[in-house]
Amino acid sequence: MKITIAAIGKIKEKYLQAGIAEYQKRLGPYCKLEFVQVDEERMPAEPSPAEKEQVLKREGEKLLKQLSPQTYLIVLNVAGKQKSSEELAETFAKLALAGKSDITFVIGGAFGLSPEVLAAAHEQLSFSKMTFTHQMIRMILVEQIYRAFKINRGEPYHW
Repeated sequence: MKITIAAIGKIKEKYLQAGIAEYQKRLGPYCKLEFVQVDEERMPAEPSPAEKEQVLKREGEKLLKQLSPQTYLIVLNVAGKQKSSEELAETFAKLALAGKSDITFVIGGAFGLSPEVLAAAHEQLSFSKMTFTHQMIRMILVEQIYRAFKINRGEPYHW
């Protein structure tokens, strides 16, 4: 299975980089994990709604250009469906049974995702009603992907 995480902006914090690298290494036997980073658009200090909309549109266009047409697209969105780790594992298992071996998760920037990206999604997933930084959520996502593979293989995962 190939899993891509497409996101706006770069990971700046070393501790997040180290955590992501650790889970990427652990995922090696289970899937091919790739990262696609799209530069954040510049935003004024106090943007108007129209300025926010334009930034989201430009970021969305750049993200959509990076996606494979045959990928199963899951966007992270606070308004999406919340799933347990077991339910995420079940999603992976169902996709594999359906012959869908290319999954892409999309993480927006500070202002979220454009309507075009949301409309292109097969699923919208929310990790919590709480707000996390778009950089931190990458590490949480990679950990949950790893956990899902461990669940599906019936392997122990100590938490």
